[in-house]
Amino acid sequence: MPVYVTLYKFTEQGVRNIKDSPKRVEKIKEEFKKAGANIKEFYALMGQYDTMIIAEAPNEEIITKLNLMVDAAGNVTSQTMRAFSENDWKKMVQEAAQWTSELAKAA
Repeated sequence: MPVYVTLYKFTEQGVRNIKDSPKRVEKIKEEFKKAGANIKEFYALMGQYDTMIIAEAPNEEIITKLNLMVDAAGNVTSQTMRAFSENDWKKMVQEAAQWTSELAKAA
């Protein structure tokens, strides 16, 4: 399944209700499972973002709907990125290099 990294920032509402954050995380995990997705890891962060998850989801449509659900509650804003494993990345680099070589030959 595709892997996604989502970075979260607390809104003013989220900071006011910080004590409820652990319960919200558990509820979000349940909702992800209902949608056929899975939160593999959760981290609290220092710096520009406050928390993050690493999740698996069947496709971009599902992860987008789940993130809209989370954001709509008003406690966080989010940014999601598709993540690729090291092996997938190596394969993409090799294929891109091959395409580049073939393009150079055609020029």
